[in-house]
Amino acid sequence: MSQVAIEKIHGEGPESRSLFEEIGNIAERIRQRAFELFQRRGAGNGADVDDWLSAERELIWSPASDLIDKAGAFELQVAVPGFDAKDVNVTALPDAIVIRAETTHRHDKTEGDVRFCEFGERSLFRRFDLPAPINVDKVTANVDKGVLKLTAAKANVASEKKIPAAA
Repeated sequence: MSQVAIEKIHGEGPESRSLFEEIGNIAERIRQRAFELFQRRGAGNGADVDDWLSAERELIWSPASDLIDKAGAFELQVAVPGFDAKDVNVTALPDAIVIRAETTHRHDKTEGDVRFCEFGERSLFRRFDLPAPINVDKVTANVDKGVLKLTAAKANVASEKKIPAAA
């Protein structure tokens, strides 16, 4: 079981701007790839959404996952086969968890000619909006047997004082 480093963002600040810039870069890569697909099929109208969705599938992998709401915490499991803990980046926001990962496969030394290889670059990006706020300082994550397991403690919400109705 390998621990995963967690970036903790408490609110607006330079860290959150950095995350939004990264999201913008991903969207730009998708836009460029969708335009390439559009041009490849002759620049005809009618399949723009298909081009965009194909570009997303090519560039960003959205893995299987589950989110369990327990009494004091959320437990998140995400399938990350082929990724090591060092490849995975987790960002904890007060209302969401963002998971990013990248890996590249290269043949540095080969004994013979490589005839076939389906390994390559893989990028993962997934944002999980949470149904209740979390304490970003109490988030833990690790990778074990190709599954990212994350626990996020719910934020303490001050109990509302009930004011009796005037008679």
